Amino acid sequence: MGISLGLPGPAPTDPGGGLLDTFGRRATDLRVSLTDKCNLRCTYCMPAEGLNWLQKDQVLSRAEIVRLVRIGVDLLGVRELRLTGGEPLVRADLVEIISDLRTAHPGLPISLTTNGLGLDKKAARLKEAGLTRINVSMDSLHPDTFAQLTRRPFLDRVLRGIEAAAEVGLGLVKINAVLMRGINDSEAPDLLEWAVSRGFELRFIEQMPLDADHGWTRDGMITAAEMRALLEPAFVLTADPRSRDGAPAERWEVRRRSAPETVVGSVGIIASVTEPFCADCRRTRITAEGKVMSCLFSREETDLRELLRSGADDAAIARRWQEAMWAKPKAHGMARTGLGAEGFVQPDRSMSAIGG
Repeated sequence: MGISLGLPGPAPTDPGGGLLDTFGRRATDLRVSLTDKCNLRCTYCMPAEGLNWLQKDQVLSRAEIVRLVRIGVDLLGVRELRLTGGEPLVRADLVEIISDLRTAHPGLPISLTTNGLGLDKKAARLKEAGLTRINVSMDSLHPDTFAQLTRRPFLDRVLRGIEAAAEVGLGLVKINAVLMRGINDSEAPDLLEWAVSRGFELRFIEQMPLDADHGWTRDGMITAAEMRALLEPAFVLTADPRSRDGAPAERWEVRRRSAPETVVGSVGIIASVTEPFCADCRRTRITAEGKVMSCLFSREETDLRELLRSGADDAAIARRWQEAMWAKPKAHGMARTGLGAEGFVQPDRSMSAIGG
């Protein structure tokens, strides 16, 4: 199972103990990847030719997804669910999966991370099925730059999807943007103005070493400090008084410099590289083929699909999940923080094959 890491003592076997690790962190935020497939080819994630996709029988079925979420919620203390990919909208039974999950867990927050392609046609059905909130990845407001970053000329379709999500009331719509040096970093103020003027929350994300081409360098990325500096000429940012509560994004209240007395919205910055938040990480991830990844940068994976298909009961699956999380590394797949530092080894999987 890939859990022999010299950790002190055996993993807890009482499901009531939840998804605890040896550093005292308890995972309550579940990320489930519905597919490894994607219809964009973002330069910081995928090679231009795409990847070798999983076969259909390798991917968790609708019933298997629903069962794993039930085990997580009912036995292991999961309190929040995010559905990811790849691109989850390409999954034909997405609406049915969400409907099943909502029926089983009426009060569970269920969010979706998507690139927005096709969202305009599905937003209403997703809302009706029980989706709580949506995050849309969009790195540029300029068609040419968007096409350069994604290798696809689909900005107009993404914008239509965002508008549809807002119209049907899919919670606070969040926009995720990765800034790339010399490509879209100069757009940071325009992206924020566009978001706050529409009632969206923008979240800037530091580029992480999760690209399939392994071309990431620490020197080449735009840091959180640089992001704030890019915004300062147009905006005043002050720390958001709300508790971060384990969230990956540090949030800031936004005021325009032209009217500094008025809060016009908020912005989040996810600084996994330069301002890591590993000490309060509460996430557990399941890949599209049913493997637990205790850390986004972990090179250890634990297979739950094999147990699901072998006839194992819920308690056995819960125990293996607990064992996987007990082996969670301290930070960034290692015993310390340090993306790109000496000793760091980039995972074989790209972001699309892990699930965000």
